[in-house]
Amino acid sequence: MSILDAIVEQKRREVARLPKRVVSVADLKAVLARRGGMRDFTGALRHPRVGSVALIAEVKKASPSAGVICADFDPVRMAREYESAGATCLSVLTDAKFFHGSLEHLKQIRAAVSLPLLRKDFIIDERQILEALEWGADAILLIVAILTDEQLRRFHSLASEAGLAVLVEVHDEAELDRALAAGAELIGANNRDLKIFKVDLATTERLAARLAAGRSETTGGGASSSLLPPPGSPLLVAESGIHTRADVERLVGWGACAILVGESLVRSPDPSGKVADLLAVSPP
Repeated sequence: MSILDAIVEQKRREVARLPKRVVSVADLKAVLARRGGMRDFTGALRHPRVGSVALIAEVKKASPSAGVICADFDPVRMAREYESAGATCLSVLTDAKFFHGSLEHLKQIRAAVSLPLLRKDFIIDERQILEALEWGADAILLIVAILTDEQLRRFHSLASEAGLAVLVEVHDEAELDRALAAGAELIGANNRDLKIFKVDLATTERLAARLAAGRSETTGGGASSSLLPPPGSPLLVAESGIHTRADVERLVGWGACAILVGESLVRSPDPSGKVADLLAVSPP
């Protein structure tokens, strides 16, 4: 059994303990109305606060491949430091068993910062989408590898219609095609193979080329000096294995408009300086 299989099996056990119910768009909108609105995750990625590349900075304590990354983990302190340093959005790990995360971290961080928040978890049930809204998320992650086409379409439609942004994570060309068929507007190219946890930045290169080829077939081509894709085209987020400014420049050169960075920020003795280095800006 792969690590991903083990995580999904654990997630099934967790979901089985949730109250049984059908979740509708109206249910999600009612939660959104009670909590007082949504922060624009997608809009923030298109218009970074600092620099020309959007940074989704990840708040996490541990991972299955690396173990505990931050022994003195303080999610609110970490989130505030990322915000002060110029991060565009935040990704908050809420998986408890494998990443030492918590929905409570999401709630605490929402109260402490003004940035849009992504709930980073392994979503296999629509009740987890309801949870994401209830605890403060503005966006959710859908991992194509763990969902059927029907689940992917249903979850994406449900979240999008309610106003949540949806980052659809893919690892290869077949998964990218499935994400596009589901209507994904945010594509996360994960450079880490979740089955063996090997990292290869060239994953983004291949998937960006596939996206660009699809745009050319649709629009007839045409170069642009902007990092952003043409209106109506998915925005590409490069995830995992990003450690240096040189990595960022490679990913942007291939077509990424945003980056999601976790471990290299968490491990840095100077996270603010690390953010500045990745974004090629002056430290705060």
